Amino acid sequence: MSPLLRPSLHHFLSLRLLGTAASRTVAAEQLAPQGVKAAPVNLTFEDPSAFQVKTFGELVRALGVFRLCSLPVLVNNCGKLMSVTRRLLGKRGFSLFMRPSVYAQFVAGESESEIAQSMENMSSLGLRPMLAVPIEEDLGESTGEQRYDDNLAAMLECVQMSHSKAWSPDPMMQLKITALLSPELCVKLTTLLSHQQYDLKLLVRALDGEPVSFPSLTKRENAHFLCGLQRLNQIGEASNNKVRVLVDAEYTYMNPALSLVTMAMMKKFNQDGAWIWNTYQCYLKESRSLLLEALHLSISESFCLGVKLVRGAYMDKESKLANKESRSDPIHQSWEDTNASYNGSLDIMLEFIAQNPQRYRIIVATHNEDSVRHAVKRMAELGVARDGGSVCFGQLLGMCDHVSLTLAQQGYSVYKSVPYGSVDDTLPYLVRRAQENRTVLTGIRKERDLLRQELHRRLRLGLQRGR
Repeated sequence: MSPLLRPSLHHFLSLRLLGTAASRTVAAEQLAPQGVKAAPVNLTFEDPSAFQVKTFGELVRALGVFRLCSLPVLVNNCGKLMSVTRRLLGKRGFSLFMRPSVYAQFVAGESESEIAQSMENMSSLGLRPMLAVPIEEDLGESTGEQRYDDNLAAMLECVQMSHSKAWSPDPMMQLKITALLSPELCVKLTTLLSHQQYDLKLLVRALDGEPVSFPSLTKRENAHFLCGLQRLNQIGEASNNKVRVLVDAEYTYMNPALSLVTMAMMKKFNQDGAWIWNTYQCYLKESRSLLLEALHLSISESFCLGVKLVRGAYMDKESKLANKESRSDPIHQSWEDTNASYNGSLDIMLEFIAQNPQRYRIIVATHNEDSVRHAVKRMAELGVARDGGSVCFGQLLGMCDHVSLTLAQQGYSVYKSVPYGSVDDTLPYLVRRAQENRTVLTGIRKERDLLRQELHRRLRLGLQRGR
């Protein structure tokens, strides 16, 4: 039997695996390529010349949008403000207002031609798109099987677009399982996983279309679970050996269920390469043990592991919910603890990659400059190639371009998370991302300063030429 380990066993397993991880670390150091290694790049991210590739209009737009995003009162109330503005201006007026500003900064476009133009511009800068369909659900938002089938069609279109357009030599896309499977069922499965085991082989059989009966689910829940797994199987079949699918983590009250499903997909589709990836949120106290469990499971079940490493975006809601339910806060108590968690997990993955780059992959998905520098330094020390494909970096479209462009100019693989769709379709997504990333949005002073320096340089140059 090959169960996904219960959440109640996280602590025990993490203690057991820490020892084996330490021995693997020593092994990684012994087995890392010997001889001359690439010298670590001195990345300061202080050079405004990274923005020389942007047009004058793009500089002005970014400065204006970032100025608005730096105001906490606007970020905290952006959902209400946008709803009021939409009522006042009407649908068409609101779209005309949003398109050249916030929408243009953070969204690739709506039509295929708009998206293609954005992606070609990105490719010309050495950046790779990671398309994201702006669809997700939380508790109370489920609308039935037809809605999930419609979401599946959008996801399959994303797979096709990511693969066929040749915007990237190694295409990636993002996937939220709650776009294809109800959050309510994910919460119930998470509760069940706290006191019973689910065999991965059972889920793989369901992915293959067998009419499996899952323990402790009602007939209706079982039927929906089977439908959801079949939708996910269609994504896996369509993307296998073509597009890497990065499954997003969401809230702790459903993450164990999301990981269960993702691991089953890995077992089926990741035999010869990491095509399905899971996300690990390093602001969670249990993130290190969850990553170690995944590594252990990938070895015992013989599948390749792809990891998207993030700090996390649901901090406020997680802490408030824990306080409301009178349980311990799952979030690290300090920014320093979260940084240590992130860099420690990053080190573990890089050591595994140094030993076997074909079976382990990671995207260092962060806007934190120190973590980026740490990754670059450890890659050089372990002899991990910049362009080998096993390690890449990721940031959001429209943000942290001084980091993205600098990395790309140094030869690293850099992806930008790219939502696309109409203003109405992407608005809820943008509002959620703004509220979840408020600390990042209100702390983008450095990027604003670099943009301002480049804008002033061009204005001075224009004045000099006009004399």
